[in-house]
Amino acid sequence: MSITIITGDHPRHRYLADRLAEAGILTGWIIEQRKPFVPEVPAGLPDDLGRLFALHFRRREEAEERFFGQPSLPDGLRMHYVTPDSLNEQASVDFLKTCAPRIVLSYGCHKIADAVMAALPGTTFWNTHGGLSPQYRGVTTHFWPSYMLEPQMTGMTLHETTSAIDGGAIIHQTVAPLDRNDGLHDIAGRTVKAYADELPPLLRTVLERDLPSGKVQKTSGKIWTSADWRPDHLRLIYEVYNDRIAAAAVDGLIQGRTPICMSVLA
Repeated sequence: MSITIITGDHPRHRYLADRLAEAGILTGWIIEQRKPFVPEVPAGLPDDLGRLFALHFRRREEAEERFFGQPSLPDGLRMHYVTPDSLNEQASVDFLKTCAPRIVLSYGCHKIADAVMAALPGTTFWNTHGGLSPQYRGVTTHFWPSYMLEPQMTGMTLHETTSAIDGGAIIHQTVAPLDRNDGLHDIAGRTVKAYADELPPLLRTVLERDLPSGKVQKTSGKIWTSADWRPDHLRLIYEVYNDRIAAAAVDGLIQGRTPICMSVLA
């Protein structure tokens, strides 16, 4: 019994693949080429916002390096490289059939087409969402908890893959303890690392028995879209709080909700 993953190509994705390979349960990896990790400053931004934009994504890259480094590709692992346009082509289906996984685990890739899942009857599809569902569904969901002044709600959710955006029944969730010295991107990196470290042994155990059904999300929560985020939001993070929102939460200066994590893997 094994797992095949479909992920992006950022260091955090490689880190998860490395942890799964170390656990001896990874037999295949579809790697989707993503956009550059550090985007260009959008044309037309005022100089001060342009500086905040560049600072924000530079710090994200630095945090990615601190927490994940440059993990090497697991030796001898079957790999198939795709683009967003070719992810759901027949070649991906053929590759998955060759790997014959019990679970296909996606993370940081574009949506897997229903036709791909239908072509592998008997295979379970689970998706990793970089956010705590249902409160933070959609995109940029490691940014919004800090912007909403509840950084403790930065989390990860493993859920059943469905047509609903991050709305499938929940399999496992992770949050990491806040470190008062962390900036926004450190909170995110620490959370992803905790998830990637704790998930493989849980999956190795669950592969030895009948796979559990997830816990249905009882509320729709909030779906954050790409249109919700603007460079202007960076002012609160860097000018008002000087990227010290974790410290404000640890010191009790801001409150917010208490995260409640669910899991059917324990």
